[in-house]
Amino acid sequence: MTDPVLSLKNISKSFGGVPALVHASLEVYPAEVMALVGQNGAGKSTMIKILNGAYARDSGTITFGGVQWTAGSPQQAQRSGISTIFQEINLIGYRSVAENIFLGREPRRGFGLLDWKKMNAEASALLSRFDVRVDVREPLDNFSTAIQQMVAIARAVSFHAKLVIMDEPTSSLDEAEVTVLLRTILQLKADGVA
Repeated sequence: MTDPVLSLKNISKSFGGVPALVHASLEVYPAEVMALVGQNGAGKSTMIKILNGAYARDSGTITFGGVQWTAGSPQQAQRSGISTIFQEINLIGYRSVAENIFLGREPRRGFGLLDWKKMNAEASALLSRFDVRVDVREPLDNFSTAIQQMVAIARAVSFHAKLVIMDEPTSSLDEAEVTVLLRTILQLKADGVA
């Protein structure tokens, strides 16, 4: 059996003396699809925020990619290969689909000008991996919540994610949109992404 891509051991976190996680442990393997299920207040969001660098753990160890690991910030976690997609999609509706995928990392050409052709082509290619074919030049707000989620996933994958965390991804989707999301998750699995 392969080594886990992520291992959390004995993770604890308290807020003002109130424990949110007590000795929580979890292992995730490459290409594994896992659901973290529990009632409100069980610590699911706290664990996600520790993984993505929004919170620091009080104790315990995290191993990611075979090495001891701590995310100092969500940006560092993303650069390291952990991408988190929250229930509230953190994208900019009036910007194009392509701009949202490459936000802050837009391809440039001479004199620092945006390379729109390259950005649009790469955005289309990323989305087509998940069988999503839209005009990436259109504003994100022109599309359904499911497409917006696919854009968030494409953004995550564009960082060469090894682990994609989705926080309640089906909560605002209808049945057909859930089917698209599940197909996308299977594609990530086929690509070796946990």
